[in-house]
Amino acid sequence: MHQVLDLLKNIMLKDIVDMAIVAFVFYKFLMLVRETRAEQLIKGIVVLLVATQVSGWLQLHVVNWVLRGTMTVGLIALLIVFQPELRRGLEYIGRTKLLTKSIVDIQVEENEKMIGEIVEAVSSLSRQKIGSLLVFERTTGLNEIAETGTLINGNVSRSLLINIFIPNTPLHDGAALIRRNKVLAASCLLPLTDSMNIGKDLGTRHRAGIGITERSDSIVVIVSEETGAISIAENGKLVRFVDGKKLNDYLNDAFREDEKKKWNILKMKWRHKDE
Repeated sequence: MHQVLDLLKNIMLKDIVDMAIVAFVFYKFLMLVRETRAEQLIKGIVVLLVATQVSGWLQLHVVNWVLRGTMTVGLIALLIVFQPELRRGLEYIGRTKLLTKSIVDIQVEENEKMIGEIVEAVSSLSRQKIGSLLVFERTTGLNEIAETGTLINGNVSRSLLINIFIPNTPLHDGAALIRRNKVLAASCLLPLTDSMNIGKDLGTRHRAGIGITERSDSIVVIVSEETGAISIAENGKLVRFVDGKKLNDYLNDAFREDEKKKWNILKMKWRHKDE
């Protein structure tokens, strides 16, 4: 236990960066080969490597020799058979902007794509006068809200959000909770606001949207079922009659500031650790 604590104390900023780079590259590699024939190939290679190591431990010399020969010939065959995948991987590396943009800029771009999908979905719901309630989790965790609904954990997309709120479907009643770029849960129950300053023309959906922003730093987007009007709730306040452009700008500004704050906090922690 003491050795582990001593090891943790000796970890420097460069060690954290070193591990983060390896983890990031490994993650990107997995995302690149996921759901392709290369994924099955990698599983096969792992099995061969394990079998080769085990045969060596058990001193199965003939089996070990065959496996080693297979691995040697197999590596050459891989370069020929998977030439298209290798080319696609190199093209992906060439297109990546990791070396020319900061981590914050990359995350902001991903947020912009997600927000674009959300704005399209909300605009479509508004035109059809389909009531909807979207909660964006920020610093304050909303696991207790997610537990009241149905877990989805799917990528944010226009089609997914619209399908959630289609009337008479199992998940249309309640709020969709969005965490980062995932629709974490749907059909979630939200606390209602106790404020008496809410207009009488606003129903339960708007009161629920305002209520959760009084208890957290979340942002809520509401589409009225009666009028199709789009509203934004934050810090217990409601901005009504928002169009698609204003919604897009509002969310992008909010998420851009969030990313900058997170990165500044992380840099301060690293700087403090080095001192």
